[in-house]
Amino acid sequence: MNRAFYFFILLLFSVIAVAQGQTLRKQQAEFTLSGKVLEEENDMPIPKVNVEILGGKYTTTNDRGEFTITARIGDELIIKSDDFETVYHTIRDKQQVMVKVKKAESEAMPVQSTSNVASRDLFKQYIDSSNFFLKKNAQKSIEYVTRALESVRSKKASDAQNAIAFLTLGNINSYWGQYDLAVDNYKTSISFNPARNTRIKLASAYMDNKNYQESITSYKSLLQESLSNYQRVEVYEGLGDTYKAINDPVKSVFNYQKALDVANAHSITPKITDLNSKIGEAYAQGGAVQEAEAYFDNSLSLAKKENKKRAVAEKNKVADFYNQNRNFDKEIKLREEALNEIKSLDDGDAEEDLSSPLTPQRQNYKIANAYVGQERYEEAIPYLQRSITEADKKEDLLVQKDATRKLSEIYRDIGDFGKAAETYEQYVEVVDELYVKKEQEISQAARFNREIALKQNRIISLENERKLNESRYQLAFENQELIQKNNRVQQWVIGSLVLIALLLLLIAYTQYKSVKQQKYANNLLALKSLRTQMNPHFIFNALNSVNSFIASNDERAANTYLSDFSQLMRSVLENSEEDFIPLAKEIELLELYVQLEHMRFKNKFDYAITVDESLQLSEFVIPPMLLQPYVENAVWHGLRYKEDKGLLEIHFAQIDPETVSITISDDGIGRKKSKELKTEHQKKQNSKGMGNIQKRIAILNEMYKDKVDVSVENIFENEEGTRVVLILKKD
Repeated sequence: MNRAFYFFILLLFSVIAVAQGQTLRKQQAEFTLSGKVLEEENDMPIPKVNVEILGGKYTTTNDRGEFTITARIGDELIIKSDDFETVYHTIRDKQQVMVKVKKAESEAMPVQSTSNVASRDLFKQYIDSSNFFLKKNAQKSIEYVTRALESVRSKKASDAQNAIAFLTLGNINSYWGQYDLAVDNYKTSISFNPARNTRIKLASAYMDNKNYQESITSYKSLLQESLSNYQRVEVYEGLGDTYKAINDPVKSVFNYQKALDVANAHSITPKITDLNSKIGEAYAQGGAVQEAEAYFDNSLSLAKKENKKRAVAEKNKVADFYNQNRNFDKEIKLREEALNEIKSLDDGDAEEDLSSPLTPQRQNYKIANAYVGQERYEEAIPYLQRSITEADKKEDLLVQKDATRKLSEIYRDIGDFGKAAETYEQYVEVVDELYVKKEQEISQAARFNREIALKQNRIISLENERKLNESRYQLAFENQELIQKNNRVQQWVIGSLVLIALLLLLIAYTQYKSVKQQKYANNLLALKSLRTQMNPHFIFNALNSVNSFIASNDERAANTYLSDFSQLMRSVLENSEEDFIPLAKEIELLELYVQLEHMRFKNKFDYAITVDESLQLSEFVIPPMLLQPYVENAVWHGLRYKEDKGLLEIHFAQIDPETVSITISDDGIGRKKSKELKTEHQKKQNSKGMGNIQKRIAILNEMYKDKVDVSVENIFENEEGTRVVLILKKD
């Protein structure tokens, strides 16, 4: 199991390394391309045009028709909008790109007769006309799709043409809220051509139609495929929308964040604002108010850099969030700003949809509601009056009804029953008028749906006629359905296998973690054992020194030595259970130890212990008794055998904020001569002592990621003198 896990990790790292290498090679040749999109006839800039590098970055033009995008020489630039035919431009140099397009006329797009143009071109023109009217007139838009299919009725429409026709129908249905029809038409389009963009739209239509599980399955299936950066953002965003719709804020935030990471990495600017806002909504849905507020602050800041209408929409959304959390002061502030900006919008940007919150009447009403929530009734009244006036002027009966009722309730609550009764009468009149209007709207909606259904049925009849006349087409269609069923079975099997693989991976990871914890515990035990071995070795050498003083009848020196030795032993024993002690404490112990050795061999060497003033002693720790064996070696095996008086130097210096250098140097006889003078017993003892310290350092480096580094070298060319340098890291 562990081998499989290690192989999986190795393979993952290899893939990441290759991907990073490819990204680096791409970035080396990338540059920022600037451009402008103008109308051909009058050189007027065109805003909100989609600008994309094929398979790469995405952006849109600003109000001046300008854009910037990261590109490379040889990339294909795609410039598209519903208002003109898509333009493809190959980037040859780093000069600014100037694109002039011919916008569509305000009336129906012209269609040439079949005598002058091939049926394929006629089909395309009808589809373009349908897209032009998609958001203006649903019946006319569907009629053009019908004509497009009729234009190729004489010969069987190609799979690509059928896919385009039903995709366009799905777009029409989706825009006008007929999500069940949108699902059916997207499915039909996919049956002819399983394009990823169409499948993304199908997943979105599933969500809008409340087929949430089908939506999640569709999105997750797309994530297993090779998607463009923009498509990947759309898929993660769609998953976040779906999980938010089924009240699963955790998964919603996770997928929104994935989308935001991709959008940030590839400078997909329009999506960054939306995703920050959606993450804020998801956090708010889950009750994480602080996190939600942080993301809403981001979205507000980003929205300000876009057009005014986007900024106003975001302020309204954040104000709703503050209302839900009863933070009425912040809500009122944002709605006041939004109200002022709505008034300053150009006529072309003003919101005409009465159901939109971006209207003066709705903002005034919501500000009044916030004041009511604070029981500041007198301040709420002027806003309700303005809301009623604006709603009456715009014939927004729904807001007028709610505002009138709220005003009547306020008058009642403050004791002005005359105005309350008068306002309530106005409320009743508005309700009656609204009832009549709703009946008319219901009748119009029913008629609209009937007309749409008739036009949809006409297209279906064309399809049925083609099915009846061409048995081969019928057989192909049935085969396609069978393939779809097989694909669903395969997806189920693949999903099961993926789940099993994830379970196996989890088991392997658990075992790996358990082994790692056990190894850590063993290392701690080994360190304790090695520290325990250090103490008898150190005590034995010290007692030998005491014995030498007694043997020379120097009772006073022996008493002084024993007193200092007992102080040293007390400190050593106190630290014996610690993994690390402060560096300052280790220096104190080292000074005491060197002093004891100097008492015994004062005729053999002098010593100097220096600490740089810049060294921050309080910030570093060190394993106890780590330096003493190296100092002991310098005295006993280097300086003790020197004929003239030697010098022991210990220097502590800070290399950088994370690293300390400790240098122990002596001008003794050197390691080679010392080895020649040793007895077999001494060689064995020295080997044990140094072997102990090497084991400790090896274990410490394994546990704490190369915390200690040791190097030993001769000082002089004749191999005399020894320098030990220890590099100690903070963490």
